[in-house]
Amino acid sequence: MSTLEIKDLHVQIETPAGPKQILRGVSLTLNSGEIHAVMGPNGSGKSTLAYTIAGHPRYAVTSGEIQLDGEDVLEMSVDERARAGLFLAMQYPVEVPGVTNTNFLRTAKTAIDGTAPALRTWVKDVNSAMERLRMPAEMAQRDLNTGFSGGEKKRNEILQLELLRPRFAILDETDSGLDIDALRVVSEGVNRVQEETQAGILLITHYSRILEYIKPDFVHVFVDGRIAEEGGPELATLLEAEGYDRFLARA
Repeated sequence: MSTLEIKDLHVQIETPAGPKQILRGVSLTLNSGEIHAVMGPNGSGKSTLAYTIAGHPRYAVTSGEIQLDGEDVLEMSVDERARAGLFLAMQYPVEVPGVTNTNFLRTAKTAIDGTAPALRTWVKDVNSAMERLRMPAEMAQRDLNTGFSGGEKKRNEILQLELLRPRFAILDETDSGLDIDALRVVSEGVNRVQEETQAGILLITHYSRILEYIKPDFVHVFVDGRIAEEGGPELATLLEAEGYDRFLARA
């Protein structure tokens, strides 16, 4: 059992007008095997939380803590966080011309495990994972995310999740831009990893649609950089029916 604990987190970014506070005291605990959905309107701080956990340099923590099994995550570099078992599926995956998908995956796996996977076994694992995600085999030899459609990029993020098998996965709006079939395939991939590895999942989304496929244990509503309400799956259903107006009015 592992625990990712966020305590009274305050985060700001630099803007042309000066520092802007985004997170205003967020506390959240995610355990192995749990699925937490973070919902909220645009600009509420959801993605800021994701990128702060991953270590994006733009986001400055002014106070608060992030701990992974008691270790201070904020003292870790980005690569140390990845090796410790933290994974971020980005809302807008980056294109990396000149680096093939397969080379990137094997390099990442080697960095995380400390040793390179046996080539024959690795090729088999990659091909099997790609088949499950309905990805054409030729995508393995294409440059990382370069020229991929939005749906292909999202499947590629879940391919990384399947092969790297982190302790905790932060999925930042993985459902955005997906059609119905792609949403189902991507969701099945997330569920498969979670069931096989008992990874903790922090799923950031605007809509409850993906939660029909990935069933959350807990739902957190973000408004104005704070958690405005918490509950179970029924809270997502309520949000779908009522929207965020009552939270915005209160904020």
